[in-house]
This record gives sequence, C-alpha cells and structure tokens, in this order.
Amino acid sequence: MIDNDKYQDLYRIQSSRLQSWDYRCNGAYFITICTKNGIQYFGDITGSEMKLSHIGILADVYWYEIKNHFINVELGGFIVMPNHIHGIILLNNTDNSSTETLNLKSLNKQQQNTMTTISPKKGSISTIVRSYKSAVSRNANRLGYNFSWQSRFHDHIIRNQKSYNHIKEYIKTNPQRWKEDRFYISDNNKSL
Repeated sequence: MIDNDKYQDLYRIQSSRLQSWDYRCNGAYFITICTKNGIQYFGDITGSEMKLSHIGILADVYWYEIKNHFINVELGGFIVMPNHIHGIILLNNTDNSSTETLNLKSLNKQQQNTMTTISPKKGSISTIVRSYKSAVSRNANRLGYNFSWQSRFHDHIIRNQKSYNHIKEYIKTNPQRWKEDRFYISDNNKSL
C-alpha cells in the first residue's frame, strides 16, 4: 500500500507543461524531443541536408505512424535532427472526456485521486509523445542499438496562423542553421 504522506511531493518533478492548459484541447502544438545527453543518434548534417542513421530512420517512420494510432491527430511540419526532433501535432478531439490511462481499481479513493491528477490523459499531447518515444526506443533496442531519449520534452502551444507558419518554416530550414542551433554539439564534443 502507498503511504501518500510519507513521500508527499518528495520525488515529484514539477511539470514543464502549462498548468492552466488542458493538453487534450484542440489546437496545434510544436514539440521538440531530445536524445539523452544530446547524443547524436539520428545521423549527421552534410551541407544543409540531414543524413539519417538507422535510428534516425526509426524516429522518422514512427512519427508518421502517430496518425495511425491516434484518430484525433494530424501532423504538421516535422524534421529529424542529429540529436532531437521537431514536429507539429494538431489535435482535433471530438470527445475531450477525461478517460484515465491507468487501471486504478486496486487503489483507494485518495490514491486514485492522486494518480488521476498526475497521469497523462487519454488523447493528450503527453500520451501521444510518450507513445512515440516508446515505439522508437523499443524498436531501436530490439534491433540492437543503444538508444535513449531525454526524459522530458518541450512543447509550445501555437496560438495563431502567423506563429504556425513561422514554426513550420523554422522546422523546414533547421538543417541549414544546424551550427547555430541550441542543440548543436561540435564534432569535438560528440558523445556517440
């Protein structure tokens, strides 16, 4: 049995998500997911073009699979970079019910309320990203590659068409600006 008072917020990492926003809401979301320690698992930039490694191909293929597993999703711009991905996820939920992702039957009422509060909700951006990261990791490891994601991801709620167009162009041209990218690691500091 879980003692809720004993570990109250002791090991809980503060979420980087906007606390006032329901991430199941219809809208456009700019997502960035990084590899653990910035390791360049996904390939290299040659000139202005991204050359995908085997793991990079997995990251690319499984991104496009998202729409086949979540009927409420459309995909916008997307790019695999050497140590991160950028993508736009568009949610179009017809039902924003709060169906939970955990089986809570074995927990008491107070534990259920705690778990319900912290668990990603069905159809949410967190659930979609978690599923994507899991598919890439599982298949990379199954094929014998040593691969890890950073534990969190970055998101930006896209508020209007102008912002959407700017982000879409940023994604498309990201390889051309690789050496100025905040995630760039020089050849002398690559960890792979």
